[in-house]
Amino acid sequence: MKNLLLILSFTLLPFNDSVDWTFDFEEAKAQAATSQKTILVVFSGSDWCKPCIQLHKELFESDKFIVYAKENLVLVKADFPYRKKNKLSKEQTLHNEALAAKYNPNGEFPLAVFTDASGKALGTFGFDKTKTPQDYILQFNQFLK
Repeated sequence: MKNLLLILSFTLLPFNDSVDWTFDFEEAKAQAATSQKTILVVFSGSDWCKPCIQLHKELFESDKFIVYAKENLVLVKADFPYRKKNKLSKEQTLHNEALAAKYNPNGEFPLAVFTDASGKALGTFGFDKTKTPQDYILQFNQFLK
């Protein structure tokens, strides 16, 4: 009986339960060049921006996105937390600010930017509460190489 329960528990668990995010854009560019994937840079305020939190929960944590991202994307987080307990290192903050200066000069949150492996911007999107993960994915296909 124990073995049956163990087998069932592994069978019911999703295999694609998360995706890997990097915080280093240069690393992402190298990875994208090697894997021939598109980069998705996500600008968010993880502890203060309600639409950012919703986008993460409703899209980035969805099974459909996870499968899609693993096949097509290199993911970069550019977070701008507010709370002291979530403060990033000075180096990471400067890195995120440099990314924002280039790809998010208007300071929109959330904002996601597709780039190619050289860093050329291909398109953007923000949070739309009317969209499903499948709707987003259909939109994403126009930005892939």
